[in-house]
Amino acid sequence: MNALKTFREKLLKGEPVYGPFMKTGDAAFVECAGHAGFDFCILDMEHGPVDFFNLQNLIRGAEAAGILPVVRTYDSSETAISKALDIGAKGVQVPQIQSAEEAREVIKAARYFPKGERGVCRFVRAANYSSTPRNEYFESANEALVILQVEGKQVVNHLDDILAVEGLDILFVGPYDLSQSLGVPGQVSHPVVVDTIKKITERAKEAGVVLGVFCDTFEAAALWRSAGIQYLSWSVDVGIFTDACKAIVEKLKA
Repeated sequence: MNALKTFREKLLKGEPVYGPFMKTGDAAFVECAGHAGFDFCILDMEHGPVDFFNLQNLIRGAEAAGILPVVRTYDSSETAISKALDIGAKGVQVPQIQSAEEAREVIKAARYFPKGERGVCRFVRAANYSSTPRNEYFESANEALVILQVEGKQVVNHLDDILAVEGLDILFVGPYDLSQSLGVPGQVSHPVVVDTIKKITERAKEAGVVLGVFCDTFEAAALWRSAGIQYLSWSVDVGIFTDACKAIVEKLKA
């Protein structure tokens, strides 16, 4: 099963896709997310504890369970992006993008010629350690998703320029950081936050760019799905596990 192909087909049909952020260091939890039916997982290097050596095993777990492995890089550097792709990530989600110039630099780092200037090495896991024919590898590698994460109110002023950058697959809105920049930290359902995300959604639709957002309530997921947001990140693995444990304990003690 080609998880990336299935993922792209769903987006082309206008269907939503769902997946959690994952801070785990255990591939078993990634496999569980895949077997549960999630479309993708975001393996978190920005706020999670994993390193690249550990990350490759999480990607192996994703592949085993048929879930698309996206890596949220720790920053927008060429090294962070290329290493994640070299070990088999099918997409990179790059945080704190502030301008079209930064967006172009990310895409340049994530794509091989003629779409970018990614550093060339075939002796990596993504190329089956050089056993994949070089032209086949370079072509398939350029299909990896590039997801740009915008999180502050100031980026709205540069939004149209960012949306116009060639090679952008998905624009992701971080509602918690956005809420802070709007003066209502943590209040992701506050009218000013909701209104701002709705405005971003409309501009993304006009530009023909898929939009993503984080949500951790079913109400928020339903709201953004109905607004036309397709890439829906559902909560975080550790939070999901904590909530499940609490629910069990409450029932046991009832």
